[in-house]
Amino acid sequence: MNRPVVLSLGSVNVDFQVRIDGTPEFGTTLLGRDFRRLGGGKAANVAFLARRLDVAAQLLARVGDDDLSEHALAPLREIGVDLARTSAVQGHSTGVALIAVPPDGQKTIILAGNANEAWTRDDASEVVLAIERAPRGSVLVVDYEIAGFVVEQAVEAASRRGLPVVLDPAPPDRVDWRLLPRIAVVVPDASETEHLTGIAIDDLAAGARAAGILLERGAQAACVKLKGGGCVLAQAEQTVHVAPVPVEVIDTTGAGDAFAGALAVALLEQRPMVEAACFAAAASLLAVAGYGSQPAYPTRADLEEVARQLEARTEILHQK
Repeated sequence: MNRPVVLSLGSVNVDFQVRIDGTPEFGTTLLGRDFRRLGGGKAANVAFLARRLDVAAQLLARVGDDDLSEHALAPLREIGVDLARTSAVQGHSTGVALIAVPPDGQKTIILAGNANEAWTRDDASEVVLAIERAPRGSVLVVDYEIAGFVVEQAVEAASRRGLPVVLDPAPPDRVDWRLLPRIAVVVPDASETEHLTGIAIDDLAAGARAAGILLERGAQAACVKLKGGGCVLAQAEQTVHVAPVPVEVIDTTGAGDAFAGALAVALLEQRPMVEAACFAAAASLLAVAGYGSQPAYPTRADLEEVARQLEARTEILHQK
C-alpha cells in the first residue's frame, strides 16, 4: 500500500436484524418482520464506509472459525477492504448483534462479542506491526468492543508514528483515560458522553460543556454526537455546533460508525477540523435514512452534498 489507509481496529459481527411494531418488554413475545442478516460491527462498518468513499482501508479484527465468519467478511472483501490482518480464532464464534428496530428507528442491540474478545498478546503485536508499516498519512480508528490491551498498544503505536487516532469510546466503561492525550478526536454519542463526563446531554449547552471536559482530560478534539443528529465539536481554539438537516429516520443502526469512518476519511484527506466534523455528521445523517448499517451507507457524491449544507449551518458557540 502506497497511499494512506484507514486502519480500523475493533469489532466485526453478523447483524441479525428485524423490524418491530412496538417496544420490547421482558417476558413477552413481540412479532418481527423484514428480517435481515447483514455484515456489521464497528470496525467493519468503518472500513466498509472508507472503501465506499474510495479510500484504502485495512480491518484489524478477529472472527470465529464458524460459518458466520464469511457472512461477516464477504461484503468487506467485495468492496475491497484489506483483510490480511483479520483472522479466525479457533474454537470461538463470530460476533453476533441481535437488533430490533421500532417504528422511530431507534434500534435496540444485544451484542455477543465472541471472537471480538478473544485476542492474545501475539495478536496485539500483529496490530502494532500493521500500524508501524502503514503508509505515512494513515489514520487509525479504534473502538472498545475488543480487548482493552489491544487498543492501548495500537494507540501507543500510532502515537509513535504520528498517525491521528479517532476513538469511538464504546462501551464507555472500558475507556482508559490515560490514552486520551494520544487521541486526535474522540466521538461519543449522547449516552456515552454522559457516562464519561457525568453530564446529561439534554441540550446544546450541555453538549458543549461535556465536549470541553473531554478536552480538559487530554483529547485534542471532541465531537459529541447529539440525539437529533449533528454534533458539538470542541477544539482548543473554538467550540462549534454542526446543526443537522431534516431527514426521515428509518434505522439508526451503524450511524455512529458512519460518523467515525467519515471523520477518519476527512482527516486522511487533511480537511480542516470543522469541515471534517460536517463530513462525519453528514455520513451519520444519511446512514439513518436506510435500513441496516452497511447497505445504508452513502456514496461520495451524496455525502459531499449534505456536508456542504451542514457547513452552511455551523455556528460558533465559543472562541478563544
